[in-house]
Amino acid sequence: MQFSKWSLFPVFLVLSFFSAAQSSYLQQQSKHLHFIDRLEIRTGSISDLNFTTTRPYDRRYAVEWLGAKADSMLKITPLFYNTDTALKLSKADQYNLRSLYLNNQEWIKGDRSTFNSKKPLLKNFYKTPASFIEKYGDDFFIAVNPMISYRQSVELNNTAQNTFINQRGLNVRGGIGNRVGFSAMVMDVQERGPLFVQNWIDSLQAVPGANFYKTFKQTGVDYFDARGSFTFKAAKYINFQIGYDRNFIGNGYRSLMLSDFGGNQLFVKLNTRIWKFNYQNLFMELHSGAKSNNTNNLVPKKYAAMHHLSMNLLPWLNVGVFESVVFGRKDRFEFGYMNPVIFFRTIEGNLGSSDNAMVGADFKANLLKKVQVYGQLLLDEFNFSEIRKDKTWWGNKTGTQLGIKYIDVANVNNLDLQVEWNRVRPFTYSHFDSVSSYTHYNQPLAHPLGANFNEVITVVRYQPIGKLNLTGRLIYWQQGLDSASGRNSGADIFRLNTDMRNSNYGYSMLNGVKSTGVNMSFLASYEIYENIFIDANLLFRRFTRGSEAAQNTTMFGVGVRMNLWFREYDY
Repeated sequence: MQFSKWSLFPVFLVLSFFSAAQSSYLQQQSKHLHFIDRLEIRTGSISDLNFTTTRPYDRRYAVEWLGAKADSMLKITPLFYNTDTALKLSKADQYNLRSLYLNNQEWIKGDRSTFNSKKPLLKNFYKTPASFIEKYGDDFFIAVNPMISYRQSVELNNTAQNTFINQRGLNVRGGIGNRVGFSAMVMDVQERGPLFVQNWIDSLQAVPGANFYKTFKQTGVDYFDARGSFTFKAAKYINFQIGYDRNFIGNGYRSLMLSDFGGNQLFVKLNTRIWKFNYQNLFMELHSGAKSNNTNNLVPKKYAAMHHLSMNLLPWLNVGVFESVVFGRKDRFEFGYMNPVIFFRTIEGNLGSSDNAMVGADFKANLLKKVQVYGQLLLDEFNFSEIRKDKTWWGNKTGTQLGIKYIDVANVNNLDLQVEWNRVRPFTYSHFDSVSSYTHYNQPLAHPLGANFNEVITVVRYQPIGKLNLTGRLIYWQQGLDSASGRNSGADIFRLNTDMRNSNYGYSMLNGVKSTGVNMSFLASYEIYENIFIDANLLFRRFTRGSEAAQNTTMFGVGVRMNLWFREYDY
């Protein structure tokens, strides 16, 4: 039986009639994500709704939790502000809170008239600043927004070429009968990234964050970005979502478990929230390769199933456990993996399979109402006797993340710092068959570097006034790459881990041809009107591989965007 977007739809359609009021989700790169993290750190506790370790965030939970916290901080109704309270939000955070309400009014209780525009466009459009069309009925809600972005840049070295990104699309979200929530967007994109991005595309035949693409003006790409989902509840604490989008597990800038770096995928998500627990089951249909521009052949499919259990052990401490399996069957899902509770290793034994399974753990601790410490541990394969015998055993496949977020640095309002370290040993995420590698559409499902690397990320964010956001980022990494002779260093997760692996031992960190990379960027964004930004950005990247000459990129760009996130080249 082929698993497709239609195979479970009738079941969910029936379940939706028993559901309660449903929400859609914030965009993965929503401007409100950092504000939500800031306020959670400032409270010194983890949200009782337990929704901030997996993304995207539920709009309803975000509004309800933030509203309650802001209300307790301000000691007044969260729709208005009083600067005479003992504990108050900064002016920038007040701006962010109001913006969150503006963009999620369907979950605001009471009178929404305070959000009305003074002068709607042609009387019927932009009745509120956040939505081109926004309509409430007795049993439905809908918001429609155009999505437009254009950025022109110049790459000062290499070919001194002009780079650009041009995006045009439409975003719709809403609810029907207090039973079903939905969201959808479709966007047409023409893009020419800097030379290192072009090289990435040429080598992997994939555009980071996209699926099928076509060549545009020789060195550019043209592709559609289409996403959408339906959500509903089958029971009081159980939420279903079926969609075509991306998901993210973790609290960091990167995720070693599941990131949103790659392209969209079809998924079914079962999320159970009860007491201090949040349990997520995620089932995905992935592609084991990419579609060629020259053929009409179907892209071979593979599948993944993931479990993540998150628990608030203490008011300020959250821990989680994770497991996943990626497997290939001929265009069918292995329904044994749909068991929402049992460990995948047990199922593997019952099935007689050797699929690509991983386990992991994560944690988050909010301390002193100023600091959040977080991390992840990933185990792709673990044999204690082999590791005790020799730590350079090729199957010693692990990933480690440790990070810290520090808000209001030196008591400067809205000056925030994040530092993160990521380390992934050789051969992690790879498998003995190419189908079961931890990839989708020729892109990593987790970290963009693949494996066999050390990485340090530093991000500084400053919001001096509500409308202005300044972000500086420094990424430094070292990685061991395959040699010219073809010896497998364990960095390329698309490569079979049996291919040119000359020995079972001798695989230490950064073995192979040593490479070093630096990616520095600065972004200034000014919000001239709700969800309309003017951007100026600067990017510098330097990459060296062994004794080869360094590859340098310096790029400066300006642009404008409406209801869209900023397209990053952070790898």
